[in-house]
Amino acid sequence: MADLKANFDKAAADVKQLKAKPSDEEMLLVYALFKQGNVGDVNTSCPGMFDFTGKAKWYAWEKQKGKSNDDAMNEYVKLVEQLKEKYGF
Repeated sequence: MADLKANFDKAAADVKQLKAKPSDEEMLLVYALFKQGNVGDVNTSCPGMFDFTGKAKWYAWEKQKGKSNDDAMNEYVKLVEQLKEKYGF
């Protein structure tokens, strides 16, 4: 578990160092898996209808509902590795 958390934390730092910005869809998945890995299932109410970014992030996180923290962390680490290959690091 400690190794997973260390890898997760490293991936969280690495994703900020990509040479190019991933697509909005990819960034929503990064956000959602990060939140699911750290917090678990979504624990806030959906943002108001004019908060488009907040709503998109909320719904992306909501799609991860039921996924264990460890599974979310593993998926997050794999996703960041793919993004590093795709966009450069």
